[in-house]
Amino acid sequence: MFELLHKKINETIDITDQDFEHVKTLFIPKKLRKKRFLLQEGDPCVYTCFVERGLLRSFRIDEKGNEHILQFGMQGWWIADLYSFLTGVGSQYNIEALEESELLLITKPSWDTLLNEVPALERYFRILIQNNLIATQNRLMRNMTISAEERYTKLISEFPDISQRVPQHMIASYIGVTRETLSRLRSQISHQ
Repeated sequence: MFELLHKKINETIDITDQDFEHVKTLFIPKKLRKKRFLLQEGDPCVYTCFVERGLLRSFRIDEKGNEHILQFGMQGWWIADLYSFLTGVGSQYNIEALEESELLLITKPSWDTLLNEVPALERYFRILIQNNLIATQNRLMRNMTISAEERYTKLISEFPDISQRVPQHMIASYIGVTRETLSRLRSQISHQ
């Protein structure tokens, strides 16, 4: 179950087999069925999660009942409420499995142990957090400066199978439009 994690770490840093064997001892393998929650808003995020297989989403529901998707967690990605994970405060987000998923979970104490005992992983997580910050800033700027159609086509070009794996109302939420607007966009694009 740890093959993809090993591959992803090695794509970013070099890690010895001995160090990776130690890494494996600090993770908790978990299977999460579709529509089950890994985290619910208000609860502290006690795990950061590597997705070995499947698909999750991080989202929030506002006071009007509207859903806002912050992130999809695809195979080979990490997902958590990092602020809650690092501080122990209640989460602002829900994390739900959209598909049957196999996850590798690590607690904050185990994560701290990992960073202390395998220093190369401190570099690995720094690079991941940097890349996440850059991606988040780019997404925020796109949402403020490009049209909904451009946001949709960018998402589809980056993740071609997302429309087969994720319901359209969730794609609409992710790109910041209504379901009806997304339907019109898809119709316009198919006629071009």
